[in-house]
Amino acid sequence: MNKKILLIFGMLGFFITLPQMVQAAPAEASASKTVAAEQSSEAVIQKFSSDIEVSPERKIATKRKHQILFIMGITLLVLLLLTGSFGIAMVAFDKNVFVPHMIFAGLSLTLAVAHAATSIAWFWPY
Repeated sequence: MNKKILLIFGMLGFFITLPQMVQAAPAEASASKTVAAEQSSEAVIQKFSSDIEVSPERKIATKRKHQILFIMGITLLVLLLLTGSFGIAMVAFDKNVFVPHMIFAGLSLTLAVAHAATSIAWFWPY
């Protein structure tokens, strides 16, 4: 038992001191890496900020986006009503429906986050 604890603490100490044991690169090399990283990050930002059209195969019409969000919204309302119904059944009628209540609450929360993220991604800045 003591050998296992010593081994665990030894490995932990090794991994904690490992970054200190590695020698730092010379300042010149790190400066050139910094410039290269800045140039590559600028290239990535320019690629995303350019106003290139999406290919027709991947483009979704605005009407279809609204339909998808509408279906998500209706499903979310149904899940919320079920969650509330199970909650009321537990409190008012002393039913044992805690597990379904929590499952539908989790599904409601997940769909709410997905609905919000999708609407922001598709229609930002409105």
